[in-house]
Amino acid sequence: MLFNTPIFFFFFVIFLFFYGFIFLRQTPRVYFILVASLVFYGAWNYKFIPLLVGSAVGDYFFAQAIASAGNISRKKLWLTASVVMNLGILAIFKYADFAIQSVADFMTLFGYEASVPMLNWVLPVGISFYTFQSLSYTIDVYRGDMEPRKGLVHFTAALAFFPQLVAGPILRARQILPQMHAIPTPKWNEVKHGFLLITVGLMKKTAADLLAKPVALAFDSGGPVSLIETWTGVLAFAGQIYGDFSGYSDMAIGLALLLGFKIPLNFRLPYLAASPVDFWRRWHISLSSWLRDYLYISLGGNRNNHRMRNIMITMLLGGLWHGAAWTFVVWGAFHGAIITLTHYLGQLPLFAAFQRGDKRLVKLLK
Repeated sequence: MLFNTPIFFFFFVIFLFFYGFIFLRQTPRVYFILVASLVFYGAWNYKFIPLLVGSAVGDYFFAQAIASAGNISRKKLWLTASVVMNLGILAIFKYADFAIQSVADFMTLFGYEASVPMLNWVLPVGISFYTFQSLSYTIDVYRGDMEPRKGLVHFTAALAFFPQLVAGPILRARQILPQMHAIPTPKWNEVKHGFLLITVGLMKKTAADLLAKPVALAFDSGGPVSLIETWTGVLAFAGQIYGDFSGYSDMAIGLALLLGFKIPLNFRLPYLAASPVDFWRRWHISLSSWLRDYLYISLGGNRNNHRMRNIMITMLLGGLWHGAAWTFVVWGAFHGAIITLTHYLGQLPLFAAFQRGDKRLVKLLK
């Protein structure tokens, strides 16, 4: 049920009617949000609803166990259980066949032909988003960044919240849970802003669909392609992926605003970034900040002269998060390399001066 389809329009209109005129009290609204979100998710494949709910139930009780644990070793034990559950779900459904095929391909390099059976399991929609969102909750409770919230229904509704369930932004529990416990009434300015974001998002999605033709001509034609067609396809693909992804995020934020919920911005003019580092502060902000806070810092961040190593590990895994293929691993390695190079060159006076001038130019272009 994509946002830019008639069926979602009818779904949301019906939802708004009941949300705005029938379920006016806090508790019924939370239950209604949960039921509507599960219906929305079930429209893709109802068989995966138990997986989504199971993730929520598991991390809800893991967080409670972490908070009530008497010593740090028990806290680590419950956190480890949460990490294993969430990453295990991702590993089985998203990466198992990739790992099996990679091992088989590696064996063929040494002359061993192996007929390896694949799982061929369907990838649950939104699994990469909601597992990261759920995992951030137990990590935050473990770190003491937030207290565990009572109310399993509230937590499940926050995790399954349909505007951001399928394609983000990836919310932290401390961003969405307080709102789910005290659902705010949308103000008129927020409603207007929400409609504006939905309109802009639809325009971006439409533009992305129009750019699909030159992209297909350059990459899927199967025949010879001219230099101009190649570069046109490259630039069109850059516009297509931005329009598709940021457009969906804009609509998610806009839909949430209509319900009174505030979701952070996920894209901030990334193609006007002054450097590769600046690009990742603007592109898919919810993912890049998640990787920074929960992976990069956990690896040690800038400490102990391991900054470059930690950047490479973070970007490699960030690339793999986008898809189970070696192309995404290479893509992540490329971004890790240029970010590392940027940090290294930034220590040189001439390059630092150039970056300062580049940032001033970007501000003028805005």
